[in-house]
Amino acid sequence: MPPDSRSSPDKPGGARQRLLMRALRSRNYRLFFQGQAVSLIGTWMTRVAASWLVYRLTGSAWLLGLSGFAGQIPMFFLTPFAGVWVDRWDRHRTLVVTQILSMVQSFALAALALSGTVKVWEIVVLALFQGAINAFDMPARQSFVVRMIERREDLGNAIALNSSMVNGARLVGPAVAGVIIAAVGEGYCFLIDGVSYLAVIASLLAMRLAPAVPRGERRRLSSELSEGWRYVKASAPIRSVLLFLALVSLVGMPYSVLMPIFAAAILHGGPHTLGFLMSAAGLGALAGAVTLAMRRSVLGLGTVIVWSSSLFGAGLVGLGLSRSLWLSLLVVAVAGFGMMRHMASSNTILQTIVAEDKRGRVMSYYSMAFQGITPFGSLAAGALAARLGAPRTIVGGGILCLCGAAWFAWRLPRLRRAVRPIYLELGILPPPPAPKP
Repeated sequence: MPPDSRSSPDKPGGARQRLLMRALRSRNYRLFFQGQAVSLIGTWMTRVAASWLVYRLTGSAWLLGLSGFAGQIPMFFLTPFAGVWVDRWDRHRTLVVTQILSMVQSFALAALALSGTVKVWEIVVLALFQGAINAFDMPARQSFVVRMIERREDLGNAIALNSSMVNGARLVGPAVAGVIIAAVGEGYCFLIDGVSYLAVIASLLAMRLAPAVPRGERRRLSSELSEGWRYVKASAPIRSVLLFLALVSLVGMPYSVLMPIFAAAILHGGPHTLGFLMSAAGLGALAGAVTLAMRRSVLGLGTVIVWSSSLFGAGLVGLGLSRSLWLSLLVVAVAGFGMMRHMASSNTILQTIVAEDKRGRVMSYYSMAFQGITPFGSLAAGALAARLGAPRTIVGGGILCLCGAAWFAWRLPRLRRAVRPIYLELGILPPPPAPKP
C-alpha cells in the first residue's frame, strides 16, 4: 500500500512547513517559543483589561491616553542606558529577572482590582513600573534571539516566528479577556497574566546555553552610550529604518489606545466588541508574521517595509472612516498585517547588519523607536481625540504613515547601495564575478 501522501516529507506542503518552522530546530529557541506562547496570552489579556478598566472608571479619552503614555514612556528614557547594560550583562539572567518582576507587577494589579479599591493613579504607577521593566526586557530579548538559535541563517525566521507568537497571543488574549471582563471583571485577567509568567520563567531556566563570549574591558557608561549613538548615526540604513519606524510608532501605533472609544462610542458595543477589534488586529498581524517567516532571505525587505507601512496607513484611514463593525474588523486586520510586516522586517534588517558588540545598543534604539516613541503618540492621540474626535485623529495618523512610506521609498535605492557591502561580507549576496583577463 503506498504511503500516505500527506505525510511525505518530499511534498510541497511538508517543505513549506519545515521552511516556516525551521528556527524551532534549535532546542533553546523551541523552549523559549513554548514558554512565551503561554505568557503572551496573559500579557494581551492585561493590556485589554487595563485599558477597559481605565475607560470604565473615568470615561475619559485623555486619561486613556495618559495610561498608555505611562506604560511606555520609561522605554524612551531608559532604553539607551539599558542597551549598554544589555551589552555588558548576561542576557539570559536579565530576562529571568525581568520576567519575575513582571509577574509581581501583574499580581499587584490583580490584588487591587479584585479588592474593588483600585484607583486610576494606581494603574498609572504600576504601568510606569512595567514600562521600566520593559525598557530592559525588550533589548535583552531582541539581542538574545541570536544566542538561542543554532544556525545563523535561521535568524530571520526566528524573528518572524517571534512576531507570529506575539500575534497569535494577540488573537487569543483579547477575545478571552472580553469574555472574562464581561463575566467576572478585569481583576481575573490580571491574575491569569501573573500565573502565565511561570511558563516563560520555567522555559528560560530549562535552557542549556554555551558560555557567553566575554567582552573586552568595560568603559564608562557615557563612553559606551556615545559609541552606540555614533554607530547608529553613521549608518544610513540603520538610521533610516529607525527613523521611519519611530514616525509610524508616533502617529500610527496609538490607534490601539483609542480602541475602547471605537468599541463603545463609535460602534456602540462593549468589552466583547473591544476584544473582537483587538483580535482582528492580531489576526492580521499573525498573517503578516507568518508570510515573513516563509521568506528565505533578508533580500527585498526594504520593499516589504514600503508596502507594509502603506497598508498600515490605509487601514488606519479606513478605521477612522468606518461606522460598521464588520468593515472596522476588516480594516483593523489590514492595519495589523501591515504594521507587523513593517516591524518584523525592520527588526530582521537591523539584526542582520549590526555588529555583534553593538547589538544590545542598536536593539535598544529599535525598542525606543518601536515602543519608546509610542507614549508621546498615545498622549497626543488622547488629547486630539478629546478635541477632534477619535475618528479624525486616526485618519490623520494614517495619512502621515502614507507620507512616511513615500519618503522611505525615495530613500531605498541609496540604502541598498550602502548595505550591499555588508551583505557581500555575510555571504547573503554572491560575490561579483572576477574580471576577465
